[in-house]
Amino acid sequence: MTETETNLYDVVVLGAGPVGENVADRTRAAGLTTAVVESELVGGECSYWACMPSKALLRPVIARADARRLPGLRDAVQGPLDTAAVLARRNWFTGDWTDDGQVDWIKSIGADLYRGHGRLTGPRTVTVGDKVLTARHAVVVATGTRAALPDLPGLAEVGPWTSREATSAQSAPGRLVVVGGGVVATEMATAWQALGSQVTLLVRGKGLLDRMEPFAGELVAEALTEAGADVRTGTSVASVTRSDGTVVVVTDTGERIEADEILFAVGRAPRTDDIGLDTVGLAPGSWLTVDDSLRVTGTDWLYGVGDVNHRALLTHQGKYQARIAGAAIAARAAGTDLPESDPWSAHAATADHESVPQVVFTDPEAAAVGLSLAEAEQAGHRVRAVDVDMSSVAGAGLYAEGYKGRARMVVDLEREILRGVTFVGPGVGELIHSATIAVAGQVPLARLWHAVPSYPTLSEVWLRLLEAYRDN
Repeated sequence: MTETETNLYDVVVLGAGPVGENVADRTRAAGLTTAVVESELVGGECSYWACMPSKALLRPVIARADARRLPGLRDAVQGPLDTAAVLARRNWFTGDWTDDGQVDWIKSIGADLYRGHGRLTGPRTVTVGDKVLTARHAVVVATGTRAALPDLPGLAEVGPWTSREATSAQSAPGRLVVVGGGVVATEMATAWQALGSQVTLLVRGKGLLDRMEPFAGELVAEALTEAGADVRTGTSVASVTRSDGTVVVVTDTGERIEADEILFAVGRAPRTDDIGLDTVGLAPGSWLTVDDSLRVTGTDWLYGVGDVNHRALLTHQGKYQARIAGAAIAARAAGTDLPESDPWSAHAATADHESVPQVVFTDPEAAAVGLSLAEAEQAGHRVRAVDVDMSSVAGAGLYAEGYKGRARMVVDLEREILRGVTFVGPGVGELIHSATIAVAGQVPLARLWHAVPSYPTLSEVWLRLLEAYRDN
């Protein structure tokens, strides 16, 4: 038996992060032989340098903030966080950056794991070192993204933090400059300010979280400032140098800021630059354009799943795409023709378009699903925004003294369904799935009246939103 025959599979998956793992799980469940290729840690960015470690850093921060809002408890939590204990718990959640457990899981589903850098070397063919893997049905690219860095002279010599260093650092820098205003920037500014760093947040735009409703960024910026961070909007970095261990940042206005470390959180780039895309007629380093079954445009065997397709750079959305892609690959392998007439079938990632949920784990939390008011209007929908102060809900007053938050639903006036929902406030992350069901399910507002929220919970904000829509 030749080497190529020895390494013949139904499906070959490039990347063993949560997305690649989920594709493999679905194709194996369908009885397809599957190989998974990974050059780093099995479990990927989310497990070791993103979702899990960042939320492990943030959870004590948010718990303390919530406790400080409660009479009878606030006096007990006025001291600083035990930074070493927080970091140790974070290390535990990453498995101290070892992947034995995740490797065992890959084996448990019956997939074969290949360690090393995998490259496409032609249609349906992936080479890993001296091994050639050939796919009968599909090759899936699930290699994710890496942090993008700006083109600043000498930046490499400075040794800047990216999201990886920000989530894996073993001590809190005394002074930390964070460049960016998005999710990574605001979450890491929240975490490290609470863990003992003096944070300066430099935001090129007018505000934070500019892909959400404007009030989300406003409330998060206000809270960061109250926590002691220096938030500067409309500010760009002109140069960065490091001298005797000190980072010196010069802004576009000539202002000089000194720090111990600098974190750039200004965007992501696809990990497709060295995976052999040129061997199949695609541009190295490009985002992969896919249809709703996640198949790359112009091919009948190549799939791009997760961040690499740039549809929704979120772990949960990538895992959703993986389930769709796995089902589509299995159906096509069985000879099933997949019609495009059913957008909500098991083979179409329709939710990517207008019902993507996200939670930003700052203090306060910001959670949103679907379209913002501006996005809905730009898409041509006739809509109306309905806003409610979260403090009007009895559950908010019980949750925290002086609760500050806001909720908005964007109503399609022609169909009387929701195009988008946003919540900002302590604890609102657990509200967003109800909104996701309403948006993805296109539930009529008349039916939402009969979804009775339990009293007294934060969920009662749904009743307030519906009343505000009816009464105005």
